Amino acid sequence: MDAALRDELLAMAAEDLRVRAELDEAGELAGGYAPRMEAVHRRNAARLRELVAQHGWPTRALAGEDGAEAAWLIVQHAIGEPAFLRATLPVLWDAAARGEVPAWQAAMLEDRIRVFEGRPQRYGSQFQPDADGWLRPHPIEDPDGVEARRAAVGLEPLAARQARMGREEVGDRARFEREYHAWLRRVGWR
Repeated sequence: MDAALRDELLAMAAEDLRVRAELDEAGELAGGYAPRMEAVHRRNAARLRELVAQHGWPTRALAGEDGAEAAWLIVQHAIGEPAFLRATLPVLWDAAARGEVPAWQAAMLEDRIRVFEGRPQRYGSQFQPDADGWLRPHPIEDPDGVEARRAAVGLEPLAARQARMGREEVGDRARFEREYHAWLRRVGWR
């Protein structure tokens, strides 16, 4: 294991989560993609690209269990970098097939990409607020098969996950939707 790589990945993920907590406490997350959060995500994505070019994808053997999970968190949060997420997805699926990362990481990244592209997700891992603010799964491809797909990649049953989801205040829903769709086009998801 490369301890320096692991430590760097853990520090990057910790910064992401720290800034997110600060913005959440200040009420700055509900209105769209906060510029400060976006800056952290872009900086982390740029550095992760460099690390992957140097070392390959940070697997358990390379970066430890927590380092590999930190790398996944960084790519999962790099939502303003569609090309990076798309390029990482087959790498994660390959690593999962070899048992080097958990398959749920690839599944959740696949769902995230599909949702941003406007396609139904496969594993039901991405949620959105309904009209009353309750978090519900984005549309799911073949909903009758979702539980089998979730189990196959190590995700808990969807009902169990949804039971822990709460509410999210969106404020002006029409404005949020306009800004969200403009952002999707601006960064290249659509």
